[in-house]
Amino acid sequence: MEANRLASRWNRLRAALVAMVLLGGAVAGHEASASSFTLFESGQVRPLALSPNGGFLYAVNTPDNRLEIFKVTAGTLSHVSSVPVGLEPVAVAARSDGEVWVVNHLSDSVSIVKHNMFGRAGSVVRTLLVGDEPRDIVFAGPSKGRAFITAAHRGQNVPFDPQFTTPGVGRADVWVFDSNNLGTSLGGNPLKIITLFSDTPRALAVTPDGSRVYAAAFHSGNRSTVVHEILVPNGGEAAGGVPGPNVNAEGKPAPETSVLVRFNGTDWVDTLGRSWTDKVKFSLPDKDVFVIDANANPPAQLAGTAGFYTGVGTILFNMAVNPVNGKVYVSNTEARNDLRFEGPGTFAGETLRGHLHESRISVLSSTGVAPRHLNKHINYAACCAPLPNAENDKSLAQPLGMAVSSNGTTLYVAAFGSSKIGVYSTAALEANTFVPSTTNQISVSGGGPTGMVLDESSGRMYVLTRFDNGISVINTTTRQEIAHLKMYNPEPANVVAGRSFLYDAKNSSSHGDSSCASCHIFGDFDSLVWNLGNPDGLYKVNPNPIVPVPPEFGNDPTFGQDPNFHPIKGPFSTQSLRGMSNHGPMHWRGDRTGGDTAPSAQPDSGAFNEDEAFKQFNPAFMDLLGRDAQLSPAEMQQFTDFMLQVRYPPNPVRNLDNSLTAAQQRGRDFYFDTTSFFHGSCNSCHTLDPKANPGEGPVGKGFFGTDGRPGFVATALFPKTPQLRNMYQKIGMFGVGYDFGFTPADGFMGDQIRGFGFNSDGSVDTLFRFNSGFDFHPIFNSVGIPEGPEGYQAKLDMEQFMLAFDTNLAPIVGQQVTLTLNNASVVAPRILLLVSRANAGECDLVVKGRLALTEVGFFYEGGYFKPDRQLKSLLTDTVLRQQVSTADAALTFTCTPPGSGQRIGIDRDLDGFLDGDERAAGSNPADPLSTP
Repeated sequence: MEANRLASRWNRLRAALVAMVLLGGAVAGHEASASSFTLFESGQVRPLALSPNGGFLYAVNTPDNRLEIFKVTAGTLSHVSSVPVGLEPVAVAARSDGEVWVVNHLSDSVSIVKHNMFGRAGSVVRTLLVGDEPRDIVFAGPSKGRAFITAAHRGQNVPFDPQFTTPGVGRADVWVFDSNNLGTSLGGNPLKIITLFSDTPRALAVTPDGSRVYAAAFHSGNRSTVVHEILVPNGGEAAGGVPGPNVNAEGKPAPETSVLVRFNGTDWVDTLGRSWTDKVKFSLPDKDVFVIDANANPPAQLAGTAGFYTGVGTILFNMAVNPVNGKVYVSNTEARNDLRFEGPGTFAGETLRGHLHESRISVLSSTGVAPRHLNKHINYAACCAPLPNAENDKSLAQPLGMAVSSNGTTLYVAAFGSSKIGVYSTAALEANTFVPSTTNQISVSGGGPTGMVLDESSGRMYVLTRFDNGISVINTTTRQEIAHLKMYNPEPANVVAGRSFLYDAKNSSSHGDSSCASCHIFGDFDSLVWNLGNPDGLYKVNPNPIVPVPPEFGNDPTFGQDPNFHPIKGPFSTQSLRGMSNHGPMHWRGDRTGGDTAPSAQPDSGAFNEDEAFKQFNPAFMDLLGRDAQLSPAEMQQFTDFMLQVRYPPNPVRNLDNSLTAAQQRGRDFYFDTTSFFHGSCNSCHTLDPKANPGEGPVGKGFFGTDGRPGFVATALFPKTPQLRNMYQKIGMFGVGYDFGFTPADGFMGDQIRGFGFNSDGSVDTLFRFNSGFDFHPIFNSVGIPEGPEGYQAKLDMEQFMLAFDTNLAPIVGQQVTLTLNNASVVAPRILLLVSRANAGECDLVVKGRLALTEVGFFYEGGYFKPDRQLKSLLTDTVLRQQVSTADAALTFTCTPPGSGQRIGIDRDLDGFLDGDERAAGSNPADPLSTP
């Protein structure tokens, strides 16, 4: 009777709202979701998990910020619950049949979800706060009662000073919690935070008995670095300088540049094999995978060489342990950045075209590391066959998640860039006797598989497909996909349509093993430097407007330097594909310029048209990836529409209330107010002019370190001034062999985490030394830069400000906390902080959870919390918190990107019908997974 009454009320409400739409009412439709969705493109790590009894499948719904729960019955899936968690969930692990832990990449948190025996009534009961951008989780240690979580060695929730400017400090953390005793503090009390001497970590793996945990660096590197051009003799190869050719095919002299070198076990050598060892003032131990004693009290990395593996790969994605022989399989790619050039290679006689990386599985054992190239069938000497072709069909690109059969004989690998699952005999893989073949591959219809789990009792494998946000069901006996389910996806249609162009190696390259994401990992960078000039290319005039030089330095805005684009350009750091919108011409030199080439004002017009600029990358599909033809204009437009929406995350260094420390504030004052270069202040070139919140004063232009123009910087390469939103990601190199301003050449600095730092070629080790460039030449000292101790301190302060540089989102975005009956006093200050930042317009604040066994949602607007039911009253913060009055109640408060609160909080599909009303009516027409 009650159900009939609710259905009747729902039908009346729906009819009224539909009438409003027909009459021009303001009900938002699903197409409006583009303005409510912020694209971060977080890489999934462990997207699926089975409950220990095999009765439930758990899947992270990354774009929808939810955990999806499926009932498993004889290998078939039925959706039973959708649980809101943190922003950008990327990993899930089941602790028991009713308890699941979810790692939230953007929220810097772990959601602990509990559900009943039917999978329903799932809700977050505790939120743990960890370091920046956590990625993976496993349970290990005594009775597998300890949770191990990877995170970057930074973030606002860490209980330590990350020591960004201190050499020898690891940049990778593994947080360990006693799952039976989480503590009573705001974010939980970790049993131990293990710091590893590597860059940001990603994957974890655990032995069957739980005694050992393996942790892998993500951007691990490959023992390559760059020798600054100051140390390189002028005159080209004949004079002991830059390796030739030193002119292009037209005969135009190339600029003097830095030189890329790689450690060969004895010396740092360039592409000619010449040693530059005396110029490199550090060593790169290349510690890739670490071994942790999970049973120790507290857990710790094993001592000595037993505690790590080297030479595993350049970019490490995932790991799996063979349950029988104990060997560890690491999916990775190996970069060939020590070699050079794009294009056909006719004039230089060498090119990287079609062979930038190799997709591999490295086998770790007591005897060391054995890398296995998955595409050994490729004839890299031949390029570039039209698509499709037989060689391409056999290739597997960007291997991510893996699963090993319980008898240890079969390894399954998710080839993200090929939309296939590779199937390998572990014995053949270990012995390197496998033969690439399509008969050992399983295609998944949704595209972009990121991970899988085996349900061996049913002969099934479940695979998450990121391109369509779905789940494929595979029959492991027939090796066929037998079913496919799509999870609800709030992403705009052009995001879904354009994503594959970033990753799909089968379509991007003739060989089928390379894509844009081979270097731009999940739309970001690879922490490497590449020399991708094209000696067969033509010299081009630079059409971009240049930051003018003051009249006292002459009338030449280039100050006597050549601002144009020579096709031989030397080494450049891989730049992120995040945040390109509104930042003008692309590439370090701005040589990807679109639209009207006449000088024009920012934003988005003339030479600053980012839509047209990104399309200028189309030739790279042929010249670099080795495709037989460029993308069609329609395809390139789809790629552009997707890529220009990817955003930077909030800065993890800046205080959550968006305030600056005293040192950061002094640095900011120097940045804006001190004439440090003959252009003026730092802000004259590295323009910081973020957009203000609507109604809060003048609206800025949305610049985060650049206005898109190049400016004279005493180099023949004449680069465009770059943005500064990701400086904190580049920490880990200390030591150079040249004098630079206040800082003299270093002595030998010992082991370092990375071989590249700052500047366009990565040759400057620290921001302090980069800032010292202000007084590198006597002409710059004439413009009032402080000297002596005052100048030294100013550069230290500037370093602190640049690490905390503004991004498009305030630091509070993503942060969350869960309120329960027992922790009200502990979490109250954090809730008040979230409310205050929402009041400041820095985020939308939403609340999700359960009250009296009822799923609820709220959106904070105008000083009140608006419920997800049309006929419910608005609540103040105090009254809302008072609703958590029973032991089974819990509410999670989360700051979301501005504009997303209505969707995430109370109207998931933005159809104008609130979530609570839809649940009460037993239907959600826009959600294919909705159930009564």
